[in-house]
Amino acid sequence: MTGSRSVDPERGRKVNERILMCGNEALAEAAILAGCDAYFGYPITPQNEISAYMARRMAEESRVFIQSESELAAINMVFGASATGKRAMTSSSSPGISLMQEGLSYLAGAELPAVVVNVMRGGPGLGNIAPSQADYFQATRGGGHGDYRAIVLGPASVQELADCMPLAFDLADRYCITVMILADGILGQMMEPVVLESKPRRTFPPKDWALTGAKGRPQNIVRSLWLADGALEAHNNKLQARYREIREKEVLCEEYRVDDAEIIVVAYGIVARIVRAAVDQARNEGVPVGLIRPITLWPFPSEQISRAANPKQGDAVGPFPIFLAVEMSAGQMVEDVRLAVAGKAPVLFHGRPGGGIPAVDEVLERIRQLTLHSGQA
Repeated sequence: MTGSRSVDPERGRKVNERILMCGNEALAEAAILAGCDAYFGYPITPQNEISAYMARRMAEESRVFIQSESELAAINMVFGASATGKRAMTSSSSPGISLMQEGLSYLAGAELPAVVVNVMRGGPGLGNIAPSQADYFQATRGGGHGDYRAIVLGPASVQELADCMPLAFDLADRYCITVMILADGILGQMMEPVVLESKPRRTFPPKDWALTGAKGRPQNIVRSLWLADGALEAHNNKLQARYREIREKEVLCEEYRVDDAEIIVVAYGIVARIVRAAVDQARNEGVPVGLIRPITLWPFPSEQISRAANPKQGDAVGPFPIFLAVEMSAGQMVEDVRLAVAGKAPVLFHGRPGGGIPAVDEVLERIRQLTLHSGQA
């Protein structure tokens, strides 16, 4: 058992104790522990457990839960709650997130913090309810109209889903930005041991921009409409400066057995766990292969991948590795890998779209093929 036991006598909630939870419920409880004041959502598989859990627990905590009439309503309710300075979130799955894109752009334009969870399913269209990673473009490129970004986190376990929630709310408040948790149907539904922690919030400047009533002070205006000559350009330049700061300070990734790797696999989320098992098996066969796992999908760990693409041995430049991007999509993150590698090494792709899940043996065989192709065997 990890940690000491601390039980809320009224709710029976266990904190700092290793317990078994499904991913959707673990992230929901972690959001509550992170100080989520308001949740707004609309049912869609495979994230319905989040809404169901929040319907019960937010009421127990005397906080706001509303099952909205649509995903459009949910994201606009998040806008309203955030404008008052509250920690607000929503969750959905791929088609529902598509319906929220206008609201996400409005949140960015108004510089409002928010947390959005996407438990991805297969597409396009209604697709199916199988896990997918085909919303990567939508999440990392903003999705809605205009020049904006959202921080995107790609957890790979139930524990990371829980750990992402306090981080997401803190990053949202620090940068006045939307933070998206990009999970998938496997992570949302699977059950694993998890330790829920009630962590103190980081200290940030007061939200003196919030709409809390103007008695005794000048009024605040939360808006995304800038009509004066040059005003919108100046506003965009301000946002871009913030995004550059995020790129400099908030990149997260894991590098596994990369130092001597001649093949480097790049994968995130649940696929990274499949790849990690394949990497270990390949290492047992003597294949020098490693894994780079982006945790922040935006900002993307371009510098880490670029460094791995140009290894140095003493004063000499070592052999360039082969990169392999593995995704549950037809190929999206691979484009960021190619941008990071910048032509210094080959970048190949292996993917399963439409809810297909790559198996460990499948990835291992692809690594073996690259080994033979590169003349290492």
